[in-house]
Amino acid sequence: MTSSVETEPAAAASLFGAQLELARRFTANLAEQGEERGLIGPLELPRLWTRHILNCAIVAPLLRPGVVGDVGSGAGLPGLVLAIARPDVSFVLIEPMERRVAWLTEQVDDLGLANVTVARDRAEDARLAAPLDQVTARAVSAFRKLIPLTAPLLRSGGELVLMKGAGAAAEVDAAVKEIRKFRLRDVEVLTLGTGVLDEVTRVIRATVD
Repeated sequence: MTSSVETEPAAAASLFGAQLELARRFTANLAEQGEERGLIGPLELPRLWTRHILNCAIVAPLLRPGVVGDVGSGAGLPGLVLAIARPDVSFVLIEPMERRVAWLTEQVDDLGLANVTVARDRAEDARLAAPLDQVTARAVSAFRKLIPLTAPLLRSGGELVLMKGAGAAAEVDAAVKEIRKFRLRDVEVLTLGTGVLDEVTRVIRATVD
């Protein structure tokens, strides 16, 4: 199976730096077990680095020291990738499905990620020790549906850093009511990875009052 895995792109070294070996291990684990465990589809191996690992890693500079929640963490994209890239940041991976929680927990142990906690919960039911500094999510839901799930997890002044597709700006336009209701400000769409990655990454970033 691993023979069809995408060759590691040159950009991986600059994005992960000293953490590159851990990123390689996680990518290898995902390539070996991801399809079998229902974490990634069979067509993802030839683009595993480009579309998934580096697509997440490019977001790492937007994070700041503190506690970041990853809602609907699934295979660990972006949560585990970001935890590898930013060992100075603490992460809570919030995932409701038992088999995915098992995978995340195994990876945390295997990779020795002391900065990660896994919580089996739905975002709307999560009982966290303290409000989060930032929340991220990838391929979970439309922005207007994500806001009620993610904004309440943040402290005042906390930040949403949500990974989105090409329709990010339209999603912001469609979420005017929710933006107002949950008191978001400075809502913006960032395009990351231009000239670095084959496929850019789009992020909706907003602050919660």
